[in-house]
Amino acid sequence: MGDHGEESALAAGLTGMLTETGHRLAARVYYADTDFSGVVYHARYLEFLERGRSDYLRMAGVHHTELLDGKHGERIVWVLRRMEIDFVAPARIDDILTIDTRTEDISGARIFMAQTLSRGGEVLVKARVEAAIVGENGRPRRFPKEWLPAFMPKPEPRKAL
Repeated sequence: MGDHGEESALAAGLTGMLTETGHRLAARVYYADTDFSGVVYHARYLEFLERGRSDYLRMAGVHHTELLDGKHGERIVWVLRRMEIDFVAPARIDDILTIDTRTEDISGARIFMAQTLSRGGEVLVKARVEAAIVGENGRPRRFPKEWLPAFMPKPEPRKAL
């Protein structure tokens, strides 16, 4: 467990923690996440990434129940428009994964996020996600202004050479 990032993620608890650039969450790989060989089944990575995004929203003050109760003038929901995933290395049963999520850009109704899933500092999966906010009628709805401070893109810290 020598990786400080992993220790921080574990200490953060159930919903993870906000970081300098976004959000970090820890998750364990269970048997149900794996295929017959003990390696995480490819579709399960989507679920780990979804947990990271959902908890990022929650920690930033955006609660799914408030979206559905019409607090913003109408019921609104998040929908995924696009996702790019690079599978770099496999995760295995009992691994502790760190899911990092950060905002890259916000434009109109859309938010662009970058995510990494790592184990002990080794990146296993990289993803870019485009999500949009839509109203009850299914039409795009502008990103609420009150959310902007929580989600504005923050630069990644530079690593020492």
